[in-house]
Amino acid sequence: MNAHAYPAASLVEDNAREWLKTLAKYRQPRLGRSAFELFITLTPFTIFWAAACFSLVNSFWPGLIAVFPASAFLLRLFMIQHDCGHGSFFARRELDDWTGRLLGVLTLTPYDYWRRAHAAHHASAGNLDERGVGDITTLTIAEYRALSPTKRLGYRLYRHPLVMFGIGPAWLFLFKQRLPFGMMNSGALPWISTMATNGAIATLAALMVWTVGLQSLLVIHLPVVLIAGSAGVWLFYVQHQFEETHWSEGQNWRFPQAALHGASHYDLPPVLRWLTGNIGIHHVHHLSSRIPYYRLPEVLRDHPQLADIGRITLWDSLKCVRLVLWDDQRRRLVSFRDAAGAGDCP
Repeated sequence: MNAHAYPAASLVEDNAREWLKTLAKYRQPRLGRSAFELFITLTPFTIFWAAACFSLVNSFWPGLIAVFPASAFLLRLFMIQHDCGHGSFFARRELDDWTGRLLGVLTLTPYDYWRRAHAAHHASAGNLDERGVGDITTLTIAEYRALSPTKRLGYRLYRHPLVMFGIGPAWLFLFKQRLPFGMMNSGALPWISTMATNGAIATLAALMVWTVGLQSLLVIHLPVVLIAGSAGVWLFYVQHQFEETHWSEGQNWRFPQAALHGASHYDLPPVLRWLTGNIGIHHVHHLSSRIPYYRLPEVLRDHPQLADIGRITLWDSLKCVRLVLWDDQRRRLVSFRDAAGAGDCP
């Protein structure tokens, strides 16, 4: 973790409103650039997917390696869908919404339902009193200690990497998002979004089976979705589940502080930064979610003092997997072992 994060963070907090005004000038997308970004993401995805399918049909098994770049570009398509949800990709609500809805058929993510849940995440990230919507479940040490042995085991299993990044993404993208869980009683839109997306997915799957066969669906598209989904969950995890993240009780929660401290700057190598749509510049994104992803590097270039806040490297992020409980006393995430060593939990 970056030891120099706090002086820069203090600088930003002292001028929070000024920073919000400063970042406003980056919020305007460039229509041509947005269309180009969509093209250079959708086209390679289609080519790699088709290459994998061609290899399968012709029993050229080495060609199935194309599943991996196809997954990477599907992940990037999800980042475009994500920006559409914030109204930041084209900055034209109808165009953003329909682009997001169509991409949702490929990503198995009902756009309008997801957009509402994600907006709740942005509005409450880092607020201990408003956990539960669009978040990874995180307990405080005291909450964990209050659980029964069975529920403690359940939480430990939930936070296990195999579940979090393997079983969890499969459950989320294949099953959970087929119904508007968490919004069952929130009006018609979440239901319309999920059911319409389900119908479109079923139609696309039937067309895929009819044209290239059931085997292509199971051997190519299903792994593509699961690999991209696991990568997406990993990104979301490390962008909020890092040691120096920020959580506070509702009465003490402040949006700028939560945005800057509760989201990381996941400083990835250039290729991964491009494939993930600069989502690693997550603290800036949370501070001003209307900035298009391709303009986020401009912010760090023009305001380098933001780069050190919450910065974690690829190596740092691997260590974040063990951080599972919020320590109210030390104001940081800790592992089960750290909490037990301090006498905080069994």
